[in-house]
Amino acid sequence: MTLRVRLAALYSVLFIATSIAVLVAVNVFITYAAVGQTKFEAGTVHLAPEGKTVIVRQTTVTGISIITLVVGVVLVAVSIWAGWWLAGRTLRPLARITSTARQLSVTNLDERIALKGPKDELKELADTFDAMLDRLERAVTAQSRFVANASHELRTPLAIQRAAIEIGLADPTPDRIERFRAELLEANRRTERLIDGLLVLARSEHGLDEVEPVRFDRVVADVVAGFPSVKLQSQPTLVTGDAVLLTQLVTNLVDNAVRHNVPSGSVDVRVTPDGGLVVSNTGPEVPADRIPELFEPFRRMAPDRTRSADGSGLGLSIVVSIARAHAMTVTARPNPGGGLMVCCRLSRPAGPSQFREEVGVGLAVEDQ
Repeated sequence: MTLRVRLAALYSVLFIATSIAVLVAVNVFITYAAVGQTKFEAGTVHLAPEGKTVIVRQTTVTGISIITLVVGVVLVAVSIWAGWWLAGRTLRPLARITSTARQLSVTNLDERIALKGPKDELKELADTFDAMLDRLERAVTAQSRFVANASHELRTPLAIQRAAIEIGLADPTPDRIERFRAELLEANRRTERLIDGLLVLARSEHGLDEVEPVRFDRVVADVVAGFPSVKLQSQPTLVTGDAVLLTQLVTNLVDNAVRHNVPSGSVDVRVTPDGGLVVSNTGPEVPADRIPELFEPFRRMAPDRTRSADGSGLGLSIVVSIARAHAMTVTARPNPGGGLMVCCRLSRPAGPSQFREEVGVGLAVEDQ
C-alpha cells in the first residue's frame, strides 16, 4: 500500500466521520425537535395572516432517513475523491524529489530540485537534498581530479624508467649502465613514495577505526629528533587518535617546512594543549591567495609538475586528511618576510583522568 493510498484513506475516514456526525445531528434535531412541535395535520389547508394559502405536508421519519442516507452516500464519494486529491497534492514535492534522484548519475550531478513554495517540512527536505547534491558534486569532482593527477604522477616515473631501460640497453657500456641504474633506482623510490602517500591518504580519508590516548608532545619530539636544525618548544599534550597517523602528520609538516626553506633559514615547532601544533619556517614568500592550493593533492608552488623528485605532492593534503580524521582544524598564513606558518588546533583532547595518568606534572622545553 502506497503512502498516497494511506493518506487518502486517512483523509477520507476523517471527512466521512465528520459528515456522518453532522447528518446524524441534523436528523435527530428534525425528528425530535422540529417535527415534535408541529401541530398541523397532513393535507389540511390553513390561511396565512396575509390571506395566503398554506398547504401543510407531513414529513415522516422514514423520509428523513432516506434523505440522510442519500446525502451520506454522496458525501462518502466526495470524501474519498477529496482525500485522494489532497494526498496527491501533499505528496507532489516528494514525487519531484524521487524523480530527480532517479535521474542522477555521475554525469549529471548538477541536477537540483529547486523546490518553490512555502517554508515547510517538504521544502526543508528538498533544500537538504540539494545541499547534499552540492557536496556530492564537489566530492566527485575532487575525486576525478585526484585520479587524473595521480595517473599523471605515476606515469612520469614509469616513463623515466622505460626511457632509461631503452637508452641504457641500446649501448650497455659499464658507465652507462651505472648511470641509468641510478636513474632507475631514483624513479623507483619516487614511485614508492607516491604509492605510500596514496595509501596514507586513503587510510586517513577512511577515518579512525580505533583510537587511544596519545602523548602528542612525545610524537612531535620523536619526529623533530630526526631534523637537527629544527627548534622545538613543547608542553605535555594528550590527544585521542591514531599514533601512526599523527606521526605521519607531524612528519609531513616538518619535512615540508625543512625542504621549502631558504639557506640558513629556521624552522620552529611548537606544541601546546591550547594552541595545538604550530610549524613555521622562513622559506620563500607565499602569496596568501595561493595557500589553499598547497593543501590540494599534487599542487605545488613550482609550475613545472616534473619538479617533484623530492616529494609526492601529497604532503599537505595528507596533513589535512589526518587532521580532519582527528577533528583538528588546520590553518595556514604567510609569515612576514617569507615562509609559512601552519597550525593544527586540537579539538579532541583526552579526558582529565587520562591526562593525569599519562602526562603527570611539569613543563618540557626542548631545543633541537
